[in-house]
Amino acid sequence: MSSSNRTGSSPLTFILTGIPGLLMSSYWMALPLCCLYLLMLLGNCTLLWMIRTDHSLHTPMYYFLSMLALADLGLSLSTLPTMLAIFWFESTSLRFEACIVQMYFIHSFSAIESGVLVAMAFDRFVAICYPLRYTSVLTSSLIMKAGGVIFMRGICVVLPVAVLIKKMPFCRSHVLSHSFCLHQDMLRLVCGDVKVNSLYGLTAVILTKGLDSLTILLSYTMIIRTILNIVSQETQAKAFSTCISHLCAVLIFYIPLIGLSIIHRFGKHLPPLTHTLLADAYLLVPPVLNPLVYSWKTKQIRRRILILLCRKGPQQQV
Repeated sequence: MSSSNRTGSSPLTFILTGIPGLLMSSYWMALPLCCLYLLMLLGNCTLLWMIRTDHSLHTPMYYFLSMLALADLGLSLSTLPTMLAIFWFESTSLRFEACIVQMYFIHSFSAIESGVLVAMAFDRFVAICYPLRYTSVLTSSLIMKAGGVIFMRGICVVLPVAVLIKKMPFCRSHVLSHSFCLHQDMLRLVCGDVKVNSLYGLTAVILTKGLDSLTILLSYTMIIRTILNIVSQETQAKAFSTCISHLCAVLIFYIPLIGLSIIHRFGKHLPPLTHTLLADAYLLVPPVLNPLVYSWKTKQIRRRILILLCRKGPQQQV
């Protein structure tokens, strides 16, 4: 191969793209972006702090919620350096090795979040379909093992993706389509044979998000069937209300993901702005909205937040 990942003596560098049609130095875009990241950090860190300090929240549902918050933090912090560098400092270049590291963490945390959503669906399934066995099935030991498996799966499944693409030659344009590095975007710039990379990438997606989405769908099919068999409408509404927060989290995660996958495969004729906005929504919207949804729809968390606010009120008056 005549091409390599080095041009002469200088290392390969990728050029990241902000929002098409928007000047890099647009502070009106940088400020809302910073606010989104601050909201994400505040929301997820508050959730983690509340679950850690409030012993009434030491239940399987909230342990899985803390895992979701950690995955959201990891996913957002993976994109934070390059997005802020582009919009605050107009720095668009990124070394090849740094790009691979960022790509690895983005896809790993995405796979971890997908796995956590499956664990949360299983939690709701046991709570509604087998309520008397809930505490005996979802033990602390099982939760720790499930968390370890989800974490290791995210790390191991994505690792070959990074290894394979590191060996590929890049001799075309080095301009990426987003403000961060994604596998599909980097693969587009490879000038060698990408069949193995594409095949493994597709396999990894099927083994993680594909199987996860089917498992969640199966869980909710059985949950809905159980709820419909309940005679009391009040009990039906109460049972379904316990699933609303998780259903919102699933939709918030999977809708942008499915849209981005479809556009990458079939929407090459669409304007670059569409690709950029969907990719940003996929990585930024779930970490920002998940804490808000759970704070709004979960009674115990909402009550805990109100207690904190009521405590601060009298202290400020004094």
